[in-house]
Amino acid sequence: MFLQELINQPKFTGAICPSSKKLARQMARHIPLDNDGIIIELGGGTGVITQAILDHGVSPDKLYVIEFSHTFACHLKTRFPHITVINGNAAHLDTLIPHGAKINAVVSSLPLISLPPDTCQQILQQWHTLLKDQGLAIQFTYNLRSPLWKTHIHASQFHSEIVWGNIPPAKVMTFKF
Repeated sequence: MFLQELINQPKFTGAICPSSKKLARQMARHIPLDNDGIIIELGGGTGVITQAILDHGVSPDKLYVIEFSHTFACHLKTRFPHITVINGNAAHLDTLIPHGAKINAVVSSLPLISLPPDTCQQILQQWHTLLKDQGLAIQFTYNLRSPLWKTHIHASQFHSEIVWGNIPPAKVMTFKF
């Protein structure tokens, strides 16, 4: 399934293989559990990070997964029947989640470095608008230096780590809005 999506939609898949469990755990561990808002996962893919988010202690009724690929969205709905999976575009996130919902964190596996620049900027603007000085964004990238999209994020980065146990190695960055 992953390989087929990579062939069909390489710009939107953005990886040569699914994320590792180690990368998924590193991303999930930054999610705050002491707030009453929802967690939004962008780019659920095969569900590796989704599972890590649930294992971290996020309640299934608080998790919303936005997946652009119809194939991956159907897979996630079958694999995780108790969470909300939405087949949609993260550039229009505000139209996909409940109006006025408090968001604790956005956990993103989106391939921001390979998306068209205007789409990337729309996604980052959605984060800024929806997190409203109250939440975190957790993003990973295969660019271990400083990805260009980072210049467009209007938040303070407070954590960064490289996960060497992923193929290829990935950098997890956490931002406070």
